[in-house]
Amino acid sequence: MSQPPRPLFSSARHRAQRDRLARLPAHANFLAPIIAETLLDRLAMVTRVFPRTLVVGAHDAALIDRLRATGTDICIVEAAPRLAARMGAIPVEADAIDLPFGHFDLIVWPGGLDSVNDVPGALLRLRALLAPDGLLLGAFVGDGSLPRLRRAVMADGVRPIARMHPQIDLAAMGNLLQRIGFALPVVDVEALSVRYGDWFALVRDLRAAGLSSRLYPAPPPLTRDEAARIAAAFAAAADPDGRIAEAFRIVHFSGWAPHPDQPQPARRGSGTASLAEALKPKK
Repeated sequence: MSQPPRPLFSSARHRAQRDRLARLPAHANFLAPIIAETLLDRLAMVTRVFPRTLVVGAHDAALIDRLRATGTDICIVEAAPRLAARMGAIPVEADAIDLPFGHFDLIVWPGGLDSVNDVPGALLRLRALLAPDGLLLGAFVGDGSLPRLRRAVMADGVRPIARMHPQIDLAAMGNLLQRIGFALPVVDVEALSVRYGDWFALVRDLRAAGLSSRLYPAPPPLTRDEAARIAAAFAAAADPDGRIAEAFRIVHFSGWAPHPDQPQPARRGSGTASLAEALKPKK
């Protein structure tokens, strides 16, 4: 009998990290308002009403309040039990949501897809929860993020142990949405550069944003010497003013539950214009 695959991420560490978010002041997570504003801007461009909304993750109370102000009926799911209790959310992991199929007109996931053990399974569940012509809208920290930190943790004298999460790129996300059956999928990226005085300030930001390592099993803690080597390697990438610019690439994604009234792509081979003619140089 085959054994189930070992999880990549620790659910217990995930819950503990998110419960820590509940104890921090709202302004500590600098990424949350940036992601929320972008999601709300994109939602404002959709000219329809969403009576029933599911929010995956309860860490951004401001986003939830602004969604509720639109008049939608909101249900929240949250992995961390303390945070869930404080926000009136259902305590459950994103890849284990058990709610009625076809019940929601809108699902908003403002971060966390990249740290789910079963990404296809989680998206498949959300697809099933959407009513026909329902919208999934979300964002996560994606491929190409934190390049200076990734180089620094490989500095000489630091044990070559996996400490950074694997990252999902745009192409993989777009293909995944299509494969699962979302209609009209859209995936794009917003590049964000944040300048730090040192490695320790970056670590504080990552913890406050819930982006610390959740790898399973947990890597051994850094020794003082290793932490000093990483800090020095990170500082070596500083600009002339002594600050280090780190990159965050926020991947935004959306997809619709199929509906007969949605625009359909043209049938393959139905075009009337010749590509060869279009590419000919103009006289």
